[in-house]
Amino acid sequence: MKRWIQWAVALLVAVLLAAGVVRALSARKARQQALLAAGSAQSLGWVELAESDVVKAQARDMTQGVAISGSLKAVNSAVIKARVPGELQGLSVREGDFVKAGQVLARIDASEYQSRVRQAREQADSAKAQVNVVQRQYDNNKALVDQGFISRTALDTSLANLNAAQSTYRAALAGVEVAAKSVEDTVLKSPIAGQVSQRLAQPGERVAIDTRIVEVVDLSRLELEASLGAQESMSVRVGQSAGLQIEGSPQTVSAKVVRINPSAQAGSRSVLVYLSIDNSAGSNSSSSSTLPLRQGLFAQGTLGTAQASLLAVPVSSVRTDKPAPYVQAIENGRVTHKAVELGTRGTTQGEALVAVQGLADGMPVIRGNIGGLPEGTQVRFTKMSAPGAPASSPASAKTAP
Repeated sequence: MKRWIQWAVALLVAVLLAAGVVRALSARKARQQALLAAGSAQSLGWVELAESDVVKAQARDMTQGVAISGSLKAVNSAVIKARVPGELQGLSVREGDFVKAGQVLARIDASEYQSRVRQAREQADSAKAQVNVVQRQYDNNKALVDQGFISRTALDTSLANLNAAQSTYRAALAGVEVAAKSVEDTVLKSPIAGQVSQRLAQPGERVAIDTRIVEVVDLSRLELEASLGAQESMSVRVGQSAGLQIEGSPQTVSAKVVRINPSAQAGSRSVLVYLSIDNSAGSNSSSSSTLPLRQGLFAQGTLGTAQASLLAVPVSSVRTDKPAPYVQAIENGRVTHKAVELGTRGTTQGEALVAVQGLADGMPVIRGNIGGLPEGTQVRFTKMSAPGAPASSPASAKTAP
């Protein structure tokens, strides 16, 4: 009888424990559901956008072409080198300084070369005096031959001596010119107008012949050397235009094909295409409205080879954080993710566009600078301020708390 009571008590305890566990699990599940509901409610909040944050998917006249890239290079540049050895003097220009064509940039100590000029002139004077002596001898012998006092052979000898003396005199004069040219070479001038890009020597330094002293570049005309594949180069013609994005510059720069290399590169079989960029405004130090371009900057863009009207959106609006590319469209006041099939890329007024399939014509699409938004998020647009009222700041997405 006592054993039966013990079993009954144990069973009652087990039932009570089981009931407590069930109640605890039920409470935990209720809390999780509440958290999920709260997160869902927060994710389905609203964002405030400006009209400039949205673009419509519509047919656009796109410039189609081939992608190009390369570094900018000045069409005109010059490296000033030492033409004679000696001590460098008077070099005061530094990187970034503007110089004019013919401006003296530095000098090389000319003392030795001026002494050589004097030496050569003295030798020329001596040779000239010798010519005068031999000339008188020839004139005397010619008179004696005419009178029959000496033979014709003596006159021929005098004539040969005169010719030799005259040749020696002309050689001495040439030596004077060579020495004078060395003195002129001690003055280092800039052959072009531009800016100093490199200063490669210091005053007081002894330089040898062909030592690089200063490099000057003319930034008024820049050139892009682009390498294209054999197939791409077939559609390129002189005069075609391209829109370039320059490293560090928000502006789109126009360029034009000016030359096409007639030979393919050995090994790669690529063809070099040269595009000219007018940088006359940016190279002027007094101009502040145009951003200056520099030699060596990296540029990339699209070389227009054809025109087409296609349903397109900005490239920045296409997102790739899912297995398939998509855009954030707006339907019925809410964000919806629309999968798209990408097509040809091109440009319109400097903006990079991509043709898409899977969108209706005129559907509003959120630009790429807003970032990712959950599907179902409500969208509100910033109201325009009244005339005279302070303008609202341009919209980055503003999420409701």
